[in-house]
Amino acid sequence: MLLKGINYWCFPGSFEDKVDPFDAIKMAAEHRYEALELCIGETGTQFGLDATEKRCHDLVQAAGEANIVLKTTASGLYWGRSMGDPDTAVRAQAKDDLKRMLQISSWLGCKVHLTIPAAVDVFFLPDRPVQNYDDCWKYATEGIHEMLPHAQACNVKMGIENVWNKILITSGEMGHFIDQFESSYVGCLFDVGNVMPFGYPEQWIRSLKDKIVAIHFKDFRKSVGTADGFVDLLEGDVNFPEVIKALNEIGFDGPVVAEMIPHYNLYPIARVENTSNAMDHILGRK
Repeated sequence: MLLKGINYWCFPGSFEDKVDPFDAIKMAAEHRYEALELCIGETGTQFGLDATEKRCHDLVQAAGEANIVLKTTASGLYWGRSMGDPDTAVRAQAKDDLKRMLQISSWLGCKVHLTIPAAVDVFFLPDRPVQNYDDCWKYATEGIHEMLPHAQACNVKMGIENVWNKILITSGEMGHFIDQFESSYVGCLFDVGNVMPFGYPEQWIRSLKDKIVAIHFKDFRKSVGTADGFVDLLEGDVNFPEVIKALNEIGFDGPVVAEMIPHYNLYPIARVENTSNAMDHILGRK
């Protein structure tokens, strides 16, 4: 049975660093989720690069007591610095970040860490320079190769997410990028909503098969076509019955994690509640 999961960023106040991860565990349980995807931030934040092994073990214990599973982790640090950056120093820092995040994920007992190795551009950071596609591919490939021993030592897979970064935007491209490493420690963290402007999630799932190591749930209204097209689950154009059918066909058994951002302007916790109800229908529990 697919576990119903939620990402830490869904909780009101998370982007302002106001949500303690222990409170996120409690809120996930209160709203009938079964898995939580914790997000690793900068040093000095609620749960950052300076997270200790003890803090991680305490979180594991708290999650166990709340019947919440920790299987995946995420981070937004890649948008500010990535392994595909043309600057050598930025690439070096991004690699150090990823090493640390793989270790933190391991301490949590998580098996997949969301990884964004490069971005040609970042649509929500208009001042960030556009980077060359070929260079992004080259540096990203080199960076992932360098990280493989660390991922293996931590027993954590790097889940390359399909995001709006002008690279890895077809299932064939994503599959080729993953295949070149010939390693089970590189896979795809597939977001069913992110792919909607240029593809069909059920087709990606059937194409990538066991390369998919984690799943994000979003919904998207294609008639909008911009970031404003992200809507509540079951309000957009994602064919969730086909998505579930495809996931069952490939034998995917990990949590499906809702990543519902941005928050509602009013009563933002309602989006957490609505998402839980929608996922019950999608997963055949109602």
